[in-house]
Amino acid sequence: MNTAQDPLILPLSKVGKEDTALVGGKCANLGEMISAGFPVPNGFSLTVLSYDLFLKENNLCSKIFGPLKNLDVQDSGRLGFVAKEIQGFIKRGAFPDAISKEVVSYYKKLSGPFKSALVAVRTSATAEDMPKNSFAGMGETFLNIKGEANLLEAIKKCWASLFTGRSIFYRVENKIPHEKVKISVAVQKMVQSEVSGVMFSIDPVTNEKDKIIIESVWGLGEMIVQGSLIPDKYVVQKETFRILSKEISDQQVQLTMIGGETKERQTPQKLRGKQKISNQEIVTLAKYSDRLQKHYYFPQDTEWAKEKGKLYIVQTRPVTALQDTKILGDRDTRKFRTMLTPILIGAPASPGIATGPVKIIKKPKELSKILKGDVLVAKMTSPDYVPGMKRAGAIVTDEGGLTSHAAIVSRELGVPCIVGTKDATQKLKDTMVVTVDGDIGEVYLGINRLVKKELVEPSHKLLLIKTATKLYVNLAEPEMAEKVAKLPVDGVGLLRAEFMIAAIGIHPKEALKLKKQDSYINKLSRGLETFCRAFYPRPVIYRATDFKTNEYRSLLGGKYWEPEEPNPLMGFRGALRYITNPDVFNLELTAIYNVREKYENLHLMIPYVRSPLELKRVRNMVASAGLFEKSSFKFWMMVELPVNVILLEDYIKVGLDGVSIGSNDLTMLVEGTDRDNSEVSSAFNERSEAITWCLKRVIKICGKHRISCSICGQAASEYDDFTQELVKMGITSISANPDAVYRVKNAIINAEHE
Repeated sequence: MNTAQDPLILPLSKVGKEDTALVGGKCANLGEMISAGFPVPNGFSLTVLSYDLFLKENNLCSKIFGPLKNLDVQDSGRLGFVAKEIQGFIKRGAFPDAISKEVVSYYKKLSGPFKSALVAVRTSATAEDMPKNSFAGMGETFLNIKGEANLLEAIKKCWASLFTGRSIFYRVENKIPHEKVKISVAVQKMVQSEVSGVMFSIDPVTNEKDKIIIESVWGLGEMIVQGSLIPDKYVVQKETFRILSKEISDQQVQLTMIGGETKERQTPQKLRGKQKISNQEIVTLAKYSDRLQKHYYFPQDTEWAKEKGKLYIVQTRPVTALQDTKILGDRDTRKFRTMLTPILIGAPASPGIATGPVKIIKKPKELSKILKGDVLVAKMTSPDYVPGMKRAGAIVTDEGGLTSHAAIVSRELGVPCIVGTKDATQKLKDTMVVTVDGDIGEVYLGINRLVKKELVEPSHKLLLIKTATKLYVNLAEPEMAEKVAKLPVDGVGLLRAEFMIAAIGIHPKEALKLKKQDSYINKLSRGLETFCRAFYPRPVIYRATDFKTNEYRSLLGGKYWEPEEPNPLMGFRGALRYITNPDVFNLELTAIYNVREKYENLHLMIPYVRSPLELKRVRNMVASAGLFEKSSFKFWMMVELPVNVILLEDYIKVGLDGVSIGSNDLTMLVEGTDRDNSEVSSAFNERSEAITWCLKRVIKICGKHRISCSICGQAASEYDDFTQELVKMGITSISANPDAVYRVKNAIINAEHE
């Protein structure tokens, strides 16, 4: 008989993280969550002492570990034979009375009087769920087990699963001694899931720490882990717990219990395209996920289920293999990516870019086809696919989400992966050479420039390093918003209006004349919303339109409204336009107001302000539009004229939250040159003593009045020494071009370190 010091079975409520060596990671986590007040189904754990006693009384140690000692796991035939033989020894073993009696006793307590409860029986190995080893899908899970005899058989099958071919292979590859891995078994009251899923307390693909990713399916959750279908995906912002986005899947089948057996059946038509859980339940789960990370001090991958309106947490583990996220390395990559036409699109599951010949795998027996660097294409993967996945250069699947086996293992292996393409196995053909872009979820035909040049830089260290000087980005094109939002930036420091206005295509005066102002406002609103949504809740500083007269003339109807000026650079532009044509400026203000109803991260910056009086008049117009009604709204001004530098304190008294130095125009106007004129462009020098004096003065005055001071000119994106000097002067933020973000971040880090 066991003693109190050597328990064969323990209630889950009595175990915690200090008992991992006794009950394995899974059971330890379940007990830990119960103690912390999370809604975990009740149950008990067969400790590793039960496993040891079973092996000892059946004389199995030599039969198991002897054949494993010098086994060549690369010989798949021999590996399969040995694995099957060892599993047979365990399944045919007899239960020691000491174990079986306790199992029956605990099962009866769990069932209640005159009942036989349905239970879930799961493995819990002592080496599983370590921060760098996921053991994803290695152990077995048996659902809807009912009755004492069936429970005992399920327990033996769990023990036997420690020696499947894939488990043996995984331990050898990760240099984990077989004898060191013990196995516990968790027995929990079965949750008859109406909906189930998985959630990450960090984005597992981009490593964004401020997002919680939740996936859900109708029915039992095994299908989501196996990756056999595409789940709903919900993205929730931490701290505010706002739902940032939702992707609803059309789920054709689900896993449910029918007649005491777990079976796959058609999802009722009325549920197929519907959101699986309510917004309130999404937020509740997100809060559980956030609490779990805070409890364990590490990002968590958590399984959950819903039964009769109640949410349960059924398992949690550390998120494995936090990836080196990727950012665009230069302007060429950004432009080139937008020019490519993908032959296949799916969900990006593991970042990276790789090219190779396609190998379509329909079953594990075909894995010998996979050579190093091939693109493994399958309907979905399972743990049996791991040997081939280790050789693959990239992985593409028809089905699955961010928490599918393919996604988890690919991230652990550092292999680019795209899941949920729906028809990769149909569209792609064996030996076809393709390029897989795991950053954005696209597959291209042939070898691509994306992998010929090292244009993609690892940025995980940058994401982890916080700097006092904020790094913003300059943007104009709405179609680039989502891609650039993945960069390690704190927001948009300069959102140029001109590209959006040009895309609308009509001069604003002409739009008013034709009574098309509503269409104009709606189009501008959509453009602004694209940026705000992509960067939310990071700030987006929108610079009001600063077209020059020659640029406005090119718009539809523009020639009827714009004068021909000898020098548009210093002509009818900026704040003076807004005062002269308040009806046109109000179109912009209305669009901003509309977008801020949904996204309060949008702010306004006024360019080319010739005097404090001009700024005051413009500010009054902004106030009349209702933008100052919310305290979250920030009002900025460009510093690009010498008068802005000289009278900066007078401008600040009008009421400013921040300024951004437009070093391009400022340099031209201070030095009396034009960088776009080849005859005089050689005189353009943004690092001259005169410009340095201007920068120091602006930064010092902003510091004195405690308002933000940024710079958005080209110089900060081109010269590291210029950036470092700005940091040393005390500038609060730098706004760089997307292709310079990685380098500018490094320059900021180095300057602050010094």
